[in-house]
Amino acid sequence: MTRILGIETSCDETSAAVLEGDGDDVAQKSLVILSQDIHRVFGGVVPEIASRAHLTSIVPVVERALEEAETSLDDLDAVAVTNTPGLVGALLVGVSYGKALAFSHDIPLLGIHHMEGHLFAAALEHRDAVPPFTALLVSGGHTLLLDVEAWGKYRLLGATRDDAAGEAFDKVAKLLGLPYPGGRYVEQLARDGDPKRFHFSRPMLRKNALPADEDYYAFSFSGLKTAVLNAVRASKNIDADKADIARAFQDSLIDTLVEKTSRAANAFSRQRVVLGGGVACNGTLAAAMRARLARDGVTVFTPTPRLATDNAAMIARAGFFRFEQGERAGLDLNAYASRPIPGLVAA
Repeated sequence: MTRILGIETSCDETSAAVLEGDGDDVAQKSLVILSQDIHRVFGGVVPEIASRAHLTSIVPVVERALEEAETSLDDLDAVAVTNTPGLVGALLVGVSYGKALAFSHDIPLLGIHHMEGHLFAAALEHRDAVPPFTALLVSGGHTLLLDVEAWGKYRLLGATRDDAAGEAFDKVAKLLGLPYPGGRYVEQLARDGDPKRFHFSRPMLRKNALPADEDYYAFSFSGLKTAVLNAVRASKNIDADKADIARAFQDSLIDTLVEKTSRAANAFSRQRVVLGGGVACNGTLAAAMRARLARDGVTVFTPTPRLATDNAAMIARAGFFRFEQGERAGLDLNAYASRPIPGLVAA
């Protein structure tokens, strides 16, 4: 029985978790997530504030995770820590602390890619959310469409060329006078919106598109954000219009995500689709994805909001795979703002 401590500090959540098990039979023994609500005041994450908050939180968060798991550092088989991608200052807090724990207790160390962690999140709650599957990772910083042939073997099909889906939600929320982070507020507002009053084109979604086209799986939400901006500026009564604008925006973004994911699942004959990342919390997206893919007999797996957001359980879960592959990181492990997911194969 392997027991791994996961540490996540890539952005504005300080998180630690303990998992134990073997292979795909892994149980979550604890998960602690401390969110930094101070960033709402600024309408976005302030890197320096995030880093300082991690410094004060990392020790008690890890101690609480160990306590809830009824274990100790001496009982651990490895420490898995996010080292890319993310805010470098924030990452360095987790990486430095993880290295100190590993060195002082002679425990193996693992550096984990944050987005690979999101690939494993749904598997913690759904035993069938395992490869092969099509994965859509949608967060504030990333929009990635992957074919996952096996754990550690990922084919990148498409990515955003500008704004990520979560970033688009946040920017549109700001345009509509909604709080940060904006995803859930836009979704709530859109529920009351009239889908027929406004219409925004579906970016990079052409009916005559072919698999060989460069934009067949790619995403772009910058133009959609500009369309919302123009609609807001043209409105003569924004309070009366903003629910309808939110609905049109969300419909456009979700239609794009669903269609591109459906293309990928059909192209590679996958019977499972896995969503990950903060935008996977969007119930409208999950419902639309299931409705679209049910006709093809495809099952859609989504993590609960607690595991869709940045968390250490998914990092520990990815750590299990890397640990069992025999991988180990040295004490020279560093933090990087951006790195490709390990195991990428040619599309």
